[in-house]
Amino acid sequence: MSSSATHVDPRRWKALIFIALAQLMVVLDATIVNIALPSAQADLGISDANRQWVITAYALAFGGLLLFGGRVADLWGRKRTFIIGLVGFALASALGGAASNEGVLLGARALQGVFGALLAPAALSLLAVTFTEARERAKAFGIFGAIAGGGGAVGLILGGVLTEYMNWRWTFFVNIPFAVVAAVGALLVIREPAGSRNPSKLDVPGVILATLGLVSLVYGFTRAESDGWGAGMTVGLFVAAAVLLAVFVLVESKVKSPLLPLRVLTDRNRAGVYASLGLAVIGMFGLFLFLTYYMQIVKGYTPVTTGLAFLPMIVGMITGSTQIGARLMTRVRPRLLMAPGFLLAAVGMFLLTGIDLDTSYPALILPAFLLLGLGMGTAFMPAMSLATHGVQPRDAGVASAMVNTSQQVGGAIGTALLNTIAASATTAYATSHAKSAPSVDLLKLESMVHGYTAAIWWAVGILAVAAVIAFTMVTTGHQGGSGPVARSGDGADTAEGADAEAEADVPIPVMAH
Repeated sequence: MSSSATHVDPRRWKALIFIALAQLMVVLDATIVNIALPSAQADLGISDANRQWVITAYALAFGGLLLFGGRVADLWGRKRTFIIGLVGFALASALGGAASNEGVLLGARALQGVFGALLAPAALSLLAVTFTEARERAKAFGIFGAIAGGGGAVGLILGGVLTEYMNWRWTFFVNIPFAVVAAVGALLVIREPAGSRNPSKLDVPGVILATLGLVSLVYGFTRAESDGWGAGMTVGLFVAAAVLLAVFVLVESKVKSPLLPLRVLTDRNRAGVYASLGLAVIGMFGLFLFLTYYMQIVKGYTPVTTGLAFLPMIVGMITGSTQIGARLMTRVRPRLLMAPGFLLAAVGMFLLTGIDLDTSYPALILPAFLLLGLGMGTAFMPAMSLATHGVQPRDAGVASAMVNTSQQVGGAIGTALLNTIAASATTAYATSHAKSAPSVDLLKLESMVHGYTAAIWWAVGILAVAAVIAFTMVTTGHQGGSGPVARSGDGADTAEGADAEAEADVPIPVMAH
């Protein structure tokens, strides 16, 4: 029996249940609040100018602290960080659900972001170090990829049901049972592999620079949406982000124990995954927002009906991830799954450019959702696995954090960029058709739909670019073979092996390609 076989955790599949449950909670929380926001705004008397902070407070804390959270998982241990993240997220959710005023709600959202930044990279890195055999890894990441891709749409469904039949506060309280079950399960069945922690001291300058840089970047896109791209504050935030992140890269290249070892980024395949995932999320986040408003305002759907309308997309994502991506990942190069997946999603997005006031859901929106789901599920699954494939166990947390960072920054860019495009197109259409419109209400709806389709056209192009990046940058072979992925205990994490990897700046392969 190989030495690696002795490291196989017999409870790993039970562990996957609780890791996936925690990931679902984090991902659906990104969209579940969107559905409840109008009700919460009215109940707490939040102004239109401040309502965006219910979303922004979470995004800034989560996006800004992800790299820090990933390194904390490497230092403290992933299981411990995972449980702390779950408990903290549950407490922050309870505070948000019980909020009596705007300030408490915004504070709770920021706390959710802080603990989410601990939880998300810990979950993905636990998966990476627990499942190391090629075929098992494919199945595990197939499930995880389906949740990562479809969790946002699940949030829309759950948010609609809770808001319509209960109260907006339950969009926060619902996180508590998720967190409790996942935390108890983690205590009982998750076992972190020995020797996979990073004993190095925390890179404090790196933490400060990365956090400030990412917060400036995310907030810059938020201000661009509200103030415009040329506003002084917007430009200043983007300049500050560029300077801070450039200094961060310089510092990381010099310090002995960097927050983000550059070897994680300079691997061509991982860089391709981060870039293509970030672009894909730009298109998807904008889509959720536009179609939620389209179906509720233009089509007159209830929150519950709107959420259920997204269900075929979730089914497509689960099918693409578990039945296509997971089955082919060990036999097909990742780029031959990622690029076609993004292109299929682009075709589904293209169909949605044809929406109008009288669009039939079965004839156009349903097939578009199915194509989007299949495409994104097929692409997300190998991307999630490849992002942590071959990375040293001591870097698994921060490599996982980079996946979440690319998605979070992509979501911020998508919301700001596509909203700005939609708003400009809406205004232009309303101005040019004001005299010929039969009624003000009809003009308003037509202008709104025109704005949505203009932004969706951009999303089509962005998904096409993601496909090109995936095809050209992701050049590794398939993730199949009989051996396990390099991990602690297999000889890849010895001092000599680690030094060799750092010098060569590529992962040490144990698995046949």
